[in-house]
Amino acid sequence: MKTKGMSDAQFLDLLQKVLPKATKDERLAASIYERVAEEVRLINSVQSFEKFCATGSLPDLEPATVSQYESHLAERFGAENVVVTPNEKGDAVAVEIALPGDRKITNRIKVVPPGEAEEEEVKTPFVPFPVALPEDPELIWLLARREDFGPDEAMRALAKIEEEFWQTKTGQKLQRDRVEKTFAEFIARVPSAALQESGLKRHYKEPEPRKTLHRLLPSEAPAKKADEALAAVGATDASQPPW
Repeated sequence: MKTKGMSDAQFLDLLQKVLPKATKDERLAASIYERVAEEVRLINSVQSFEKFCATGSLPDLEPATVSQYESHLAERFGAENVVVTPNEKGDAVAVEIALPGDRKITNRIKVVPPGEAEEEEVKTPFVPFPVALPEDPELIWLLARREDFGPDEAMRALAKIEEEFWQTKTGQKLQRDRVEKTFAEFIARVPSAALQESGLKRHYKEPEPRKTLHRLLPSEAPAKKADEALAAVGATDASQPPW
């Protein structure tokens, strides 16, 4: 029988339950847990970065564009560990990231202007991906996902991005500033690059209330018109009967 793989959050929850049973030293258990959690976050960040290098691109080499993506990487790996250098041809940027233990990864990200989308990108357009929370299904967040990215897969990716966001330096600072750790705060503040790396987009930061289109059935229309006619007669002379 095949079983579903354990998510990172489930693994860390399990580790947090098991460690106190393995050692009575609370400080040691907390230290082990934090080191493992840091390594899990690092692995996820490296995988997201390498995936974006393989499938994503920057729209241009404007200083603001490069700076924004560099800031996104700095949140995950630390500003002192990230070096982003545009190449001389202007068609890519080189990225070098220093990791703990004298490890280092290097890669490049293509620059593809919006009007010069590659054939692969044309084949995988984005489609609507509305999201609602179980506790408030009337509010809809308007997102988008790649067409080849199934709704369930996109939902798992979104949950993972939210979990990672609150663990970044920005997310930790927001929590220290008493910003409520909610989906609304996350979707309004998460960098667009973090969503794009996983094949998602955010159209709007604010949710929209769900609307229901009400239409009269054919059998209901005559009755409604008759009621309106009687109401009109009554409004003309309330003292006289309508016949």
